[in-house]
Amino acid sequence: MPEIATHPKPKRRLALGDAPARGEIHRFWLYLTITLIFAISGFFWMTSARILDKPIELTYGPADPSFPGTFGPLVGAEFSRGNKIKVLVNGAEFFPAMLDAIRHAEKTVTLETYIWSSGSISNQFMDALSERARHGVKVQVLVDGMGTLKLSRREESQMKEAGIDFIVFGREHWYNIKPNINHRTHRKILVVDGKIGFTGGNCIDDHWMGDAQNAHVWRDTQVQIEGPAVLQLQAVFADNWLQTTGTLLTGPDYFPAPDREGGSLANCYKSGPDADPENARIAYLLAIASARKTIRIANAYFVPDDLAIEMLVEARRRGVQVQIVVPAVNDSRIGRAASRSRWGKLLEAGCEFYRYMPAMYHCKVMIVDDLYVTIGSVNFDNRSFSINDEVATDILDPKVAADMLKSFNSDMKKSVPYSYKDYEARPWWLKSADWTAGLIRSQL
Repeated sequence: MPEIATHPKPKRRLALGDAPARGEIHRFWLYLTITLIFAISGFFWMTSARILDKPIELTYGPADPSFPGTFGPLVGAEFSRGNKIKVLVNGAEFFPAMLDAIRHAEKTVTLETYIWSSGSISNQFMDALSERARHGVKVQVLVDGMGTLKLSRREESQMKEAGIDFIVFGREHWYNIKPNINHRTHRKILVVDGKIGFTGGNCIDDHWMGDAQNAHVWRDTQVQIEGPAVLQLQAVFADNWLQTTGTLLTGPDYFPAPDREGGSLANCYKSGPDADPENARIAYLLAIASARKTIRIANAYFVPDDLAIEMLVEARRRGVQVQIVVPAVNDSRIGRAASRSRWGKLLEAGCEFYRYMPAMYHCKVMIVDDLYVTIGSVNFDNRSFSINDEVATDILDPKVAADMLKSFNSDMKKSVPYSYKDYEARPWWLKSADWTAGLIRSQL
């Protein structure tokens, strides 16, 4: 019996109105997702600020008089002598100090913060600020709109009723529209009577209460400043107050003649896209270029760009020890993955990484040659370097550096080292996740 020739049945084309097969739907969404990832990543990369693109080369370290003489003018904030700096570790130290300063305010209190959430510490700040406002102290508070989503509107109204000028950054009235929603104020500033100031990484939120004793309490550091650098910190606050309200803060109630009883050389500078767009980035890279012995970085969101990596690797070539403490777990999985995607060249060059284990690590500190310290709201990432408004204090004082180094070493002891071997041994899915997150690092 002859064989009957068979031919494969042709695939039926979808007619108009037919529903696509499930596999086709899945492939469509997969291709669309991949296309969107690359398109958005390309847009972010092309629109990301990159003014400085060549390595900084310095022939002197932070101990040389040329360092503050160059650094100060470049960031628009000259170093001044006679400052008194106190290092405050965790909420157990900085919240009582901040509240005590507010309660003793006689003329003015200016406060700017990114996050303000309802809770126990919020109630304490509300009570202290309201009590001073009722007694005639001028209390001005500037907050970020995104960072106050968890602050009760009722509590906000209570503060306004007490006489506090409580303003959302970029929007004095509810009907004002802030065109660039990606531009946030990430600054953390408290200044009382123009004489005592505070800055660092913490916000007004219960996460910072305590001593980082468990995973629910965040690890952070602040500095308390007295002396002429406080006037610069006040000026940074006044900058965003002016942008938002159109009102310029002036006079001795805000800018009194400073006491010069301390021994620290220090400054405070601002950074943000509307003015001084790369101050924070330039400051960090200048300090890295100046290092002759050690660079110690403690940062919650360490996502260095190519130039920062190149300069840290070059520091290793000239014999500088580089130690970096980062969170083992933080509040952003994407940020953590993007950070990890940037570690390869640094680990290969001999930079030491330590993953802090006990709690969320939120510090924003760098110590160079056991002399120079920078601390403020600045994360080591593109969002802080070119998108958000930031503030930082730079200090040249071996005693302050020693205090910072003490807490840095304590953090290292509570951390797990992470080697180049660990980096290479990541499973394929984690490498893929890190690489994908790295595509959008310009927005992190």
